[in-house]
Order: sequence, then C-alpha cells, then structure tokens
Amino acid sequence: EFLLDRAETSEDLDRTQAAIDAVRATATHRLAITPFSFRKAAQNPAQRELIIPFGGTGYVALYEMVSVSKVVVLAVRHQREEDYH
Repeated sequence: EFLLDRAETSEDLDRTQAAIDAVRATATHRLAITPFSFRKAAQNPAQRELIIPFGGTGYVALYEMVSVSKVVVLAVRHQREEDYH
C-alpha cells in the first residue's frame, strides 16, 4: 500500500505493480522451498530476511518461521531503507 500511495503517474503505478509482483513471486517461490537458508535477523532466532532483487537494488522481506511448514512475512522494505515500518 505504501508504494501505491506514493505513485503519482501511470508510469509510477506500472513500476509499483511490477515491484509488488516481483516481491510476491520471489517470496512465495523461495520461501516455499528453502525458508531456513536465508540470513538470520538480529532480533529473533526464528526470524530471517530474504533479499529480493528488483532493478538496481531490491527489497528485503522479514519473515518468521512459525513451524516447519509455515512461514509468515512480517514486513517488506526497500534495501536502501534503514528499518522496517
């Protein structure tokens, strides 16, 4: 929603939708296969971060492994941002 709220032109909306689609597709695919293989987040041993390439930079998805078969994405931020909102 944050990206959609900031889009001002139709080109912004197209780029925003492409970013959202890339985040969803990458997170769904990679977390379904190997959720334990990504870097650990500092706060909680059950939390990890998935790097999602997009354009020249990308996004970081913070997720928690609730069980062996369940992963919950807690937040997504741009790689240039300092922290999750």
